[in-house]
Amino acid sequence: MTAFFTIVHIAICGFLVLVILLQQGRGGGMGAAFGGASQQVFGGAGAGNFLTKLTEIAAFSFMFTSLLLAGLASHHGESKYEEAAKVIYGSATASASASASTTAPPSSAPVNLPAPTPPAPAPASSH
Repeated sequence: MTAFFTIVHIAICGFLVLVILLQQGRGGGMGAAFGGASQQVFGGAGAGNFLTKLTEIAAFSFMFTSLLLAGLASHHGESKYEEAAKVIYGSATASASASASTTAPPSSAPVNLPAPTPPAPAPASSH
């Protein structure tokens, strides 16, 4: 479901960019770049209203799909990355704590260590 709306969202983004670029601006719009006057590309003064309506529809659709995708992302369960991290790090911490508890002595029991022995004196040299 999310993949479908993502594809629709990308298509709307591309359409919105094209509709905005085709509109007449200070530079005459993209229609002038194709070798003609921008007023004659879509048939005179009616082009402004038509492109304005297309821009409004595309902008509304863009906002709607953006909110829809945000809602779908927030109500979705854990991502595959989070599941993998839980498996990897969850098992690593469990095995580390298990191995630490089997090899380390309990912290409440006193540990008897032998006293360090002093180093042996160096042999005397006869010079």
